[in-house]
Amino acid sequence: MAKRAVPPLTPARDTTVDLLVIGSGTGMAAALSAKELGLSSLVVEKTKYVGGSTARSGGAFWMPANPVLKEAKTGDTVERGRTYVRSVVDGTAPVERGDAFVDNGAETVAMLQRTTPMKFFWAEGYSDYHPERPGGAAVGRTCECRPFNLSQLGAERGRLRPGLMDAGLPMPTTGADYKWMNLMVRTPVKGFSRIFRRLAQGVAGLAVKREYAAGGQAIAAGLFAGVLNANIPVWTETSLVRLVKDGDRVTGAVLEQNGREVTVTARRGVVLAAGGFDHDMEWRRKFQSESLLDGESLGAEGNTGDAIKIAQEIGADVDLMDQAWWFPAVAPTKPGKAPLVMLAERSLPGSFIVDQTGRRFTNESSDYMSFGQLVLERERAGDPIESMWIVFDQKYRNSYMFAAGLFPRAPIPGSWYKAGIAHQGTNAVELAESMGVPVESFADQFRRFNEDAAAGVDAEFNRGASAYDRYYGDPTVEPNPNMRPLDHGPYFAVKMTLSDLGTCGGLRADERGRVLREDGDVIDGLYAIGNTAANAFGNRYPGAGATIGQGLVYGHIAALDAAKSKVTS
Repeated sequence: MAKRAVPPLTPARDTTVDLLVIGSGTGMAAALSAKELGLSSLVVEKTKYVGGSTARSGGAFWMPANPVLKEAKTGDTVERGRTYVRSVVDGTAPVERGDAFVDNGAETVAMLQRTTPMKFFWAEGYSDYHPERPGGAAVGRTCECRPFNLSQLGAERGRLRPGLMDAGLPMPTTGADYKWMNLMVRTPVKGFSRIFRRLAQGVAGLAVKREYAAGGQAIAAGLFAGVLNANIPVWTETSLVRLVKDGDRVTGAVLEQNGREVTVTARRGVVLAAGGFDHDMEWRRKFQSESLLDGESLGAEGNTGDAIKIAQEIGADVDLMDQAWWFPAVAPTKPGKAPLVMLAERSLPGSFIVDQTGRRFTNESSDYMSFGQLVLERERAGDPIESMWIVFDQKYRNSYMFAAGLFPRAPIPGSWYKAGIAHQGTNAVELAESMGVPVESFADQFRRFNEDAAAGVDAEFNRGASAYDRYYGDPTVEPNPNMRPLDHGPYFAVKMTLSDLGTCGGLRADERGRVLREDGDVIDGLYAIGNTAANAFGNRYPGAGATIGQGLVYGHIAALDAAKSKVTS
């Protein structure tokens, strides 16, 4: 879609509000909740766009026992959700944080239903990431926003952060749609019906001046529309300089816009919702891995850890700084260029992944955070994955989307071969030689994978055993929708990289979203949510949309706590 001009920014000025929100992704939920509670609020955004990484995401949210699930009669309960979160987190984060998330999820969704124009639906069948754990749900708890009319933003439409992928067509595709669109060749009735329905919605919408979007664009726009409807001011291109304190309490912040500083007094508190440190490579190499490359995070470019660093200046503690929402992707064709998103590719039959030894090293269909953690565990153990390749045959290429933009049967771009991220061979030996991996090792792996795939059982890594694995598999392939022998040459290998959706280590916060000092004491008047806070789920990812889910819920929790707090004059 055509890029839109960004409207003139609202000039920053010295002012006083009840709640100051730094960051315009899920931080907007804090502002909306505060408004409903009778508080005045202000949203401040460092970049020229509103929406943060939320606008670039898949847009799903994961919250057990929320009203959308109740309406769909899923049978989910708060008790099952609490059991599952405790089981998955398994002591890697305070249990109170996870419990508070589950206990406040339903009211958060209800609040958003009251304060925004968004309509939500359950992504039925999108399994929790660890459904075999106590309390897990193979039917899933993931929800999405229905396609949203961006025209509701009016003159502010151009201020919405663009999405990660531009379809080029007016076709608002939800995550639930993509599952079947990706299988258009294999399940044409479901696949093409989804395509035609969404294309018709997009084209018909434009005819009546409605611009429909889905995914992260929809949920970010829905939050933004709620903020605009509530007359909550939003200052863009405005950076946090320092926090203001009165004794031990945070009472506001000094901000900078166009080289000019202003002071905002926050009577009830300051919410830090400015994302993680996705694009601060010094910190990323210090806390996470020296092998991470510039520009390969998919998080918003403004996420450089400013809020975390400024909070540390007043004594805030940090936790889980080695963690990120890891996301394996197609390697870029040149340094500094963004990687290409991989959504279902790893789970689809007729493919497997190897490292530089020519051997598989994990269940390819596992959730992306677990996949990434394994890669880094290998590195820390002194056995690094120096390169990784997704290997597939021509039938796979004929059957499925690839890298979110390469349609079935479309040839792999010549630029990929030229850059060395794609290779082709008529057999396993020829492909291994082109890739530069040990021929004997790769050929043996190729043979053993095909034998397992023919039997429908992955003897090495149990691929296809979990309901989550099977969600993005091919239901027309039996007995295992995630495995098929590679027997339709030629054969291909595409290089992968370890990207991420953002870091998820940050300020240590309690079950009320309040930032903590190193000694565990609360910093009064200061809250941290989303990726600015250390992940409420520790080093785990419970289900699709848990990133956005916890940002929204803790935004609501922070507003509730601020409404009860002492008023600073």
